[in-house]
Amino acid sequence: MDKVSDPSIPSTSAAPAYSLWQMVLYMLRLGTLGFGGPVALAGYMHRDLVEARHWISEGDYKEGLALAQLMPGPLAAQLAMYLGYVHYRILGATLVGFAFVVPSFLMVLALGWAYVRYGGLSWMQAVFYGVGAAVIGIIAMSAYKLTTKSVRKDKLLWAVYLVAATVTVVTENEVAWLFLLGGVVVWLWRAPPHWTRHGANVVLAAQAATGASIASSLDWPLLAQIGVFFAKAGAFVFGSGLAIVPFLYGGVVTENHWLNERQFVDAVAVAMITPGPVVITVGFIGYLIAGFAGAIVAALATFLPCYLFTIIPAPYFKKYGKLPGLIAFVDGVTAAAIGAITGAVIVLARRSIVDVPTAILAIATLGLLWKFKKLQEPLIVAGAAAIGLIAYPLLHG
Repeated sequence: MDKVSDPSIPSTSAAPAYSLWQMVLYMLRLGTLGFGGPVALAGYMHRDLVEARHWISEGDYKEGLALAQLMPGPLAAQLAMYLGYVHYRILGATLVGFAFVVPSFLMVLALGWAYVRYGGLSWMQAVFYGVGAAVIGIIAMSAYKLTTKSVRKDKLLWAVYLVAATVTVVTENEVAWLFLLGGVVVWLWRAPPHWTRHGANVVLAAQAATGASIASSLDWPLLAQIGVFFAKAGAFVFGSGLAIVPFLYGGVVTENHWLNERQFVDAVAVAMITPGPVVITVGFIGYLIAGFAGAIVAALATFLPCYLFTIIPAPYFKKYGKLPGLIAFVDGVTAAAIGAITGAVIVLARRSIVDVPTAILAIATLGLLWKFKKLQEPLIVAGAAAIGLIAYPLLHG
């Protein structure tokens, strides 16, 4: 087996095979063209950076995925930041994170302007009808690849994987403590606890912000209220956009009454039909609440915690990455994370596959990706959007 892709190697070689600007340009392109949400984006990074270009080792990717699942905040953005950190440390994480998020932020900003100016996006329901179904096929393929690559034939990892997948399907949420539990189980089974004093950093980071909720009750100016709320969203919500949507709904619609239900549903649809991280919907929501300034504040407040939760523990993952205990822990967390991602595919499918045509579209997408390995996902998304625009009015007119 090629040394670069050997899963037994926990950390990358000393000399990077790429420049910082090559990584930044890759993430800029992924942020511009990467559809499908966190599961698909994580799959693209593995396919392109680990398997195709060999810029990132399998071990570094697994560490990044584990860290992104352990820390609160959007999974795909944190994984991208960690991969930028691997060879180029804080500067790499900063530039990569910026390049990954900015394209989709500009897109939702433009859509927010059009939404306000023209009184809604009536065509979006038709587009989402097609795109939502195709996205299920895309993320299902990504989940399959991650499963076969990371879980392989290990019975213990399969047990952790299946438990996490089942809990995600039943609760329709990603339960953060299951990731920790999966890591601990595999660690205790395979290796002695040499690194528990370092693992405390993970627990402390996850529990660090317990008092910020009292600030939301203060009568601050609107932008400050937006900043506090979206900082909480970035600091307290684990996993993917699937997990952050209920949190955003509770604060934006129910508690603060910034948006009505129709506006919120449109905001989620915008996130799904634009590339990049699903959490970028916060920019659209912020724009609807307080214009351009609201979009900037909402996006910065959401992504700053996840940035800090990536670069602060990252040195510990790099420094102690070769310890058997940490390798076992990362294997367990990764298996639980991929199980949760697979469960999320099922949860999302329930919401996006609503009739026979959408089921056919999802299956056709999966079949195309299986048959044509180099088929670009944006082409599938564009085709699905066109199908939605044509089919939805005919079926629901």
